[in-house]
Amino acid sequence: MNNNQYIVALEIGSSKIVGAIAEKSPSGLLTVSHLVEERHLNSVRYGIVQNVENIKTSINHILKNLEDEIDGRIEQAYIGVSGKSLHSVTSEVNRSVQSTEPITKELIDRIINDATRTPIKNYETIDIVPRTYYVDKTETRNPVGQFGSSIRIKVNLIVAKPMLKLNLARVMNFGVPVKDYIVTPLAVGEQILTDSDRKLGCMLVDMGAETTTVSIYKEDALIYLVTLPLGGRNLTRDVMTGLNVLEETAENVKKNINNPLDPSSVNNVVIEGVKANDAANYISARTGEIIANINQQLADAGISSDGIQSIVLIGGSAHLGGLQQKMEESMKIKVRLGQNPSSLNILNNDINKMEYIEVFSLLAKAAEEIQPGESCVKLNSYDGEFGIEGGAPVQQPTRPEKPAQPAKEPKKPKSRWDNIKKKLSQLMTEDDDTNE
Repeated sequence: MNNNQYIVALEIGSSKIVGAIAEKSPSGLLTVSHLVEERHLNSVRYGIVQNVENIKTSINHILKNLEDEIDGRIEQAYIGVSGKSLHSVTSEVNRSVQSTEPITKELIDRIINDATRTPIKNYETIDIVPRTYYVDKTETRNPVGQFGSSIRIKVNLIVAKPMLKLNLARVMNFGVPVKDYIVTPLAVGEQILTDSDRKLGCMLVDMGAETTTVSIYKEDALIYLVTLPLGGRNLTRDVMTGLNVLEETAENVKKNINNPLDPSSVNNVVIEGVKANDAANYISARTGEIIANINQQLADAGISSDGIQSIVLIGGSAHLGGLQQKMEESMKIKVRLGQNPSSLNILNNDINKMEYIEVFSLLAKAAEEIQPGESCVKLNSYDGEFGIEGGAPVQQPTRPEKPAQPAKEPKKPKSRWDNIKKKLSQLMTEDDDTNE
């Protein structure tokens, strides 16, 4: 009997939708071998679903393909939440407590939930992230078990425009039920950053097609999160409009320039009718603007550049040639590319790519949340001759029948003359015996 749990996650981005399944063993081992993606154009803008029907169709295709791969039925899924309006808002909650009783986790949870009671105009609170605890004005990392007469908790409310989550719900309304919504940048930060990153100060930069999400960590806590309406597609469209070419051509040119952020080093070659150094000028200028906006977030978060020890760069646009070096030069902070979560064992080399780091982080986070005995997938079962497949009776093969035997002709009833002949025959036999 298979006692493993199956976890399904969907990440809906501005250029593609990715669905994947993780398998969690009773010992906690987490493996991934199934992932399906579908690319789209203009159905999602800045992370917000615009064309519900198109995205719904794409998700159904993804789920069907995953079901075929695992030979089962997907019954629920975790959905990633990200988009232009997603950002953090700092809030504080104060509460007087009984000084004679220890502070419990249940009390902390109730106080944190109180932070959502004050609505933020035009925004919906999607998640709450504790930042700092104070017991009787003394800062502490973990107040559970301590004694005091008052407790103050500083939290980050993760908020977004209601339409962000509403459209996700509309997309999933006629599909599989949503097990939970997970804020994608938070999941990525938890799963791929090291303890040193979060302690010493780290900026996580997720550069996608149309948005760039910046998350800043310090002293083991998230202190700032914002989503900028800038991404890799801005570079493509600058080339498209500046050089009067199709967007597909501009995208191919961008990808085929070795280091477009250093126009002086670009060879004067022609790619699909476009001069590479001309395209590099547009790409470099727009990238410089995006980096400047990323750098500005340090000041907006109230942190100096020397308060951050590293930048971790992820996202589909993070692989632009020369971007890592350009950010280091501009921001004077060490930059590295993010790696997939270490808690995952990715068995299929074809999907073990950095471009899927968001959906892999969702799977790892969901694996921590899912309760024992729960599963997002019901596998088809084949229980012997009269088994059940996917919850429906399987038509059993017909047993081969024995060859039909030729029918025997019924015995005719003996007539009176037959009986007389038999009797005469017996008498003649007796006479022969007497003569002897």
